[in-house]
Amino acid sequence: MISVAAARARILGSLRPTGAETVALSEAWGRVAAADVVARMTQPPADVSAMDGYALRAGDGAAGARLRIVGTAPAGHPWPGTLASGEAVRLFTGSLLPDGADAVLLQEDADADASGETVTLHEAVTAGRHIRRAGQDFRSGEVLVRRGRRLTARDVGLAASGNHPWITVHRRPRIAILATGDEIALPGEPVPPGGIVSSNAHALAASVRACGGVPMVLPIAADDLDAIAEAAEAARGADLLVTTGGASVGAHDLVQAGLGRIGFVADFWKIAMRPGKPLMFGDLAGMKVLGLPGNPVSALVCAVLFLRPALLRLSGVAESGPAVESALLGAALPANDQRADHLRAHLQPGATLPVATAFNRQDSALLRLLAGADALILRPPHAPAAAPGTQVSIIRLDTLGW
Repeated sequence: MISVAAARARILGSLRPTGAETVALSEAWGRVAAADVVARMTQPPADVSAMDGYALRAGDGAAGARLRIVGTAPAGHPWPGTLASGEAVRLFTGSLLPDGADAVLLQEDADADASGETVTLHEAVTAGRHIRRAGQDFRSGEVLVRRGRRLTARDVGLAASGNHPWITVHRRPRIAILATGDEIALPGEPVPPGGIVSSNAHALAASVRACGGVPMVLPIAADDLDAIAEAAEAARGADLLVTTGGASVGAHDLVQAGLGRIGFVADFWKIAMRPGKPLMFGDLAGMKVLGLPGNPVSALVCAVLFLRPALLRLSGVAESGPAVESALLGAALPANDQRADHLRAHLQPGATLPVATAFNRQDSALLRLLAGADALILRPPHAPAAAPGTQVSIIRLDTLGW
């Protein structure tokens, strides 16, 4: 058995980001930039007013001064002249500052006469105040979004402000998902005697979508070497094949042998972790294969630890694993054996750190408990018994977006 860290490093070390494609800005949210997004214009492109009011010369801006209004400049309609001493131009937020002006008088600090020809100042103005200078946000040629960043709504707005109608992003990874087993049926279909409804493929497909990938759920493969090989053939062209079930050591755990009939070469099999020990990884004629356990909790915990980082690597995100945070134990834990534990837990606010309390039951078939968990408590191999209040590491599940 190898460690969780070693397994993840070997998986990520074998993967390369998908190629680049160009998408409309409206489709760029959630995609990963494949190239730096560089500003194509300066923002603001010129000095503009930050408020509604009047443009004037600061030297004319004493309290009580009375100025002649020589024009109006709504945003998008610059006043064409040059402001002279004793003059003012009516402005609005975003209006271009006229030539000759170096101050903005707030409209609430002044009164215009009934004719609209003059304005009287109630407050003195300061040169440069309430003016957004050209390039205050960014200048043409500056990098707005770095390559490898997953584009947020804020990034999309920034790219638009930089005058980009199209964005170069990594292609969404295509992930084939193959569930195996004579005993499983699709939701809504008749369940065979002794059978169960398949949840793994659908949960994994949702996980892939949450990470920005494109899931391709293959038909369930029976516990038969030829059936497994034939089903896997349908995954050709995918960036990653994910199997679930049939990866342990039982007489009907046939995935590795079935894939071997069409050229699968295993890199490693079995990890010193709980749940999820029978995890498999290897290569099938250039397509990487991640074999997850069949127990639903094991499959999804392995998805957090290995599938999600793999998807991010394929998507172009430079991330080596799930974010690990600190918490305090809410209840005692016994000493651990040679396998790393990942305990489903509730989180509650604490004075300094959140308080993580592991569920009393940790059976890898109890999907409902995983669905209600806020975090996984990480227990390294051979960890000693821990009392309440002990600081531990956790992976938050409530912030993954899964």
